[in-house]
Amino acid sequence: MPSIRSGLGAYFITAHDLSADLGRAYREGRLDRRMRVYLAPKVLVIDEVGYLALDDLGATIFFQWVSARYERGSIILTSNKSYGDWGSIFGDSIIDTAILDRLLHHSTTINIRGESYRLKDRRKAGLVTPRGQEESEATARSLASDSVTPKTRQKTALGSTPSEAKEAHS
Repeated sequence: MPSIRSGLGAYFITAHDLSADLGRAYREGRLDRRMRVYLAPKVLVIDEVGYLALDDLGATIFFQWVSARYERGSIILTSNKSYGDWGSIFGDSIIDTAILDRLLHHSTTINIRGESYRLKDRRKAGLVTPRGQEESEATARSLASDSVTPKTRQKTALGSTPSEAKEAHS
């Protein structure tokens, strides 16, 4: 990221951890002081917005944080949910709308579709079945199981492969 490489202060945290940290600070009576930690960096990256829904206090504090940070520094959010689904994250369409109003003003949204880089790397390493092959393997297994007799199915379920079971059955 060019801004970080150029020396601007940055901070990375998940949405759930941010909410939990600020919620704890609120309960301990030190929310204003803790909020400054998340207002100070020029770039703040909030990961996994929507992975876990926020409770009422978490949603309210997240709104307070967004409002306090609004137009003070850059925010990068990652989420696997579309904006239309954000009501389920915050549990309240009014807070959801207010948060999105501030976040989307002066912003750029980048919608990345397709496979994650983590999964692509695992596929390249052979740790995950190549894309598209899952369906063909499932079809082949289904066709193979259709041509197997009940005794063969029983032997297959006990640990042998269908071809071993057919040989044993013959």
